[in-house]
This record gives sequence, structure tokens and C-alpha cells, in this order.
Amino acid sequence: MRIAYFTNEYPAVSHTFIRREIRAMEARGHTVLRYALHCSPTDLVDSEDRAELERTKHVLSLPKAELLAIALLSALTVPHRAARAAWQAARYSARSTRGLPIHIAYLAEALVLAAWCRRDEVEHLHVHFGTNPATVGALVHELTGVPFSITVHGPEEFDRPHEHGLSLKIARSSFVAGVSSYGRSQLMRWASAEEWSKLHVVHCGLDQAYAAEPSPKSRSRSLLCVGRYSDQKGHLLLIEAAAQLRESSVDFQIRLAGDGPLRPVMERRIRDSGLTEHVVLLGSLPQAAIREEIRQAQAFVLPSFAEGLPVALMESMALRTPVISTYIAGIPELVSPEQGWLIPAGDVGALCDAMNRALETDQPTIDRMGELARERVLARHDIATSALLLERHMMRRTTQSPAVQLRPSRASPAYSLRLLARGRAINRPMKDRAVD
Repeated sequence: MRIAYFTNEYPAVSHTFIRREIRAMEARGHTVLRYALHCSPTDLVDSEDRAELERTKHVLSLPKAELLAIALLSALTVPHRAARAAWQAARYSARSTRGLPIHIAYLAEALVLAAWCRRDEVEHLHVHFGTNPATVGALVHELTGVPFSITVHGPEEFDRPHEHGLSLKIARSSFVAGVSSYGRSQLMRWASAEEWSKLHVVHCGLDQAYAAEPSPKSRSRSLLCVGRYSDQKGHLLLIEAAAQLRESSVDFQIRLAGDGPLRPVMERRIRDSGLTEHVVLLGSLPQAAIREEIRQAQAFVLPSFAEGLPVALMESMALRTPVISTYIAGIPELVSPEQGWLIPAGDVGALCDAMNRALETDQPTIDRMGELARERVLARHDIATSALLLERHMMRRTTQSPAVQLRPSRASPAYSLRLLARGRAINRPMKDRAVD
């Protein structure tokens, strides 16, 4: 198939899971086109992300005059579909606090993306995140008839489902993937019972680079946190717990990789608490540097208040590092007491205690927990399996939906029969265990 991937920002430091998914789809023989609204090239620290930048088309990188000209021509190409898309944009606007002007902008972006889909002969559009990228994707579907699907990560979509028009997007999509069973359950809350069959679990996955990583040779008395510096990740609670841990005369260092809007507040809290020797902000790091930090840490800690299912937890477990995290969202589906410590979200005392226990655990026990963590995550989060599941859902929905005649040469009965044959081929039972 010719599949287009679309999201708000790509490539991005925090979107390596999308890059792995795209490459796994390409490994299955599909042509994958990369579309995004924008990118921040100066933030890219990884060479693989910089390579992806060259392969990605960005709507908002176009000069405004060119963007408007493409949007106008796209609307004139299919005026009846453009009118229907405008009506849908108004429906999304009525549910949102962002107002009609923003949704007019989404419509203009969708018109440009629709023109690219026609030109590039896209057969399926897959969107990551159910927020504004899914709004644009849904409008592209109205403009072109190309089937579209969404991977919903959370927590933003679940915090404000009405504002994001989640039920409308589910209804218009060919299928929606949650990254955990918890995520699928939240989608079920906002979908009609008749649409539950299009809701699936497709995990974010890890590639063979993680499966091939060697065992750590040694570990330091450090804890590592990887995540965007934002309120939902619990960084300020982590700093508070570090202050309590210091009072116990424990030798430790907490290293925080990432960046984001909370950084100035975090720097001030660290300085005011006298923790500059105990808490270190590393900023954004390339993937190779993050993997090395994970291998050296005694444990990985992520005291999140709201999540989907953090990819950073998966990466740490794959590198044989036990984890400390919270009983929220999809995390308990992955982490059990054999592989780490789960605590109530927002409980600074429990967080301090878990970090203390991790630091005081002997190395043979830490290594044994790390091996169990690796076995579990590699069994559940293989990117090749996730790509196969996505392919099945895309092909199944494509063969069930009326084809969009983007290419007259593909309107032939022979092509339809070939599509159906490919659909039957991928619907054979899987031999390996996977989530539906």
C-alpha cells in the first residue's frame, strides 16, 4: 500500500516511536510518506531524526501565499467535498474552546494535505494523536475519501474528549488504535457500542536495536528519568522526593533527560532546595546517549500523574533496568513487582521510599529484575508485530470501504481483486502472540 503518516510535529525528539513504526511498515513492503504540520530542526539531536527530516513534508513550512493557493485549488478541485469538509470543521469548532478561526486554519491545512494525498496517490492515511492532527486527518478524509485511522496515546484526548471531538473522529475513522488496554477502554467510553469493533490495541514497539543491546557491565548509584519537562510527568514531585531522600543520608544522584516548558521552575526548585549535586538536568540527548544513561542507572524513575503508556519505560526495561513508576493508565499492564516498583501517583513519601529501596537493593537482585523486565517488554512490544497488526487493520478496512478513485488506472476489476487477495493473505491467523 501507499500509506501516509501524519502528525503535528515530525520528526521530534519525543517521537522516536513513530519513526520505528514507519520503518517497520516499510520493512513490510509498504511505501510510507511522511507528512507533518511542522518541525523544529534545531531541537533534533539524533542523526536518525535529522535523516527523517529530509523525508518529511511539512504543511506549515510553505510560504503563506503558496499554502493558501494550494488550499484554494484543492477546494476548487472537489467543491462538493470541500463544502462537506467545511461543515465538519464547523462541527468540531462547536465542541472546542479554540474557536472557529482555528478550525478554518485546520481546514486550510487539510486542503493542502488532501492535495498531497491526491498527487502522491495515497491509499491510507494514519494519524498519530487524537488531538488537532486527527481533526486535520478527518477533514482530509472528507476531502478525498481516503480511509484514515488514528493511534490515540492519551492523556490529552482523555482529559478533554468533548473538546477534541473524539466521538466524531472515531465515527469517521476506519479504525482507532489505543496503545494499551486502558487506552482502548477510554475510547470505548466515547464510541457508540456499534463502533467498538473498530477499536483495537496496538502497542508502541521496540526494534532489534534494543533486543541486541548487551547487559550493563556496571551501574552507578543514580536514578534516571527520561521525559518531557512538563507538569504531567511529575518532575516537581521527584525533586521534592529527592529532598526527602537527602535527609536520609543516602548517596544518590537523579539524572533527568529531556526538555520542556517546566525547565525554569525545575531549575529554581533544585537550586532553592540545595540539590544541585543530587539532581542533574541533562537536557535533550541523542538516543545512543540515552541508552548509555539507562544502562548505567540503578533504576529508571517516572512518577507521572497522567500518561498513555510511556515509551521510555519500555526502553529502560528492554535495556535491563528496573523501573519506578505509578499505578496509572496503561503502566500496570507492563510493569509488575518482579520488574520494578509501582507507587500511587502524587505520593511523595511512597516515591521517596521506592527510590531508597531501589538504591539499596543489591546488584544481583537488580540484575535479575532487569532480566525479567527485558523478557516482558520484548514479548509485548515488538515493533514488527505492531506493524503487522496495523497492516491488517488498514487492509481489512480498505477492502471493506468503497475505494477512492485517485488513480483511474487503479479502478479496474483486476486491481480490486488484487487488493482483496492481499487482504485475505494478511487476515490469516498469526502464529505469534499479539494484541488484537
